[in-house]
Amino acid sequence: MKKTQNLREIRESNEEDLKGRVKRLEEELFGLKMKRFTNQLENSARIRLTRREIARTKTILASRIVGSEKQAAATAKPEAQE
Repeated sequence: MKKTQNLREIRESNEEDLKGRVKRLEEELFGLKMKRFTNQLENSARIRLTRREIARTKTILASRIVGSEKQAAATAKPEAQE
């Protein structure tokens, strides 16, 4: 359930937000790796989750650059007025 909400949030973001999100996640990943090497990391699964979220974000960013995916808010069709 949380993954689909997260994916929806990523798809609704614009490109600048996505780039900022990738940068923030990469910095978080670096911090998590440093904590792991110094034995301060309590939940090592966070590293995997962060890597996967980076991959999701980069995938959506790349597909927008290619043009195969539009921003979710822009593709929503307006309701027909009766």
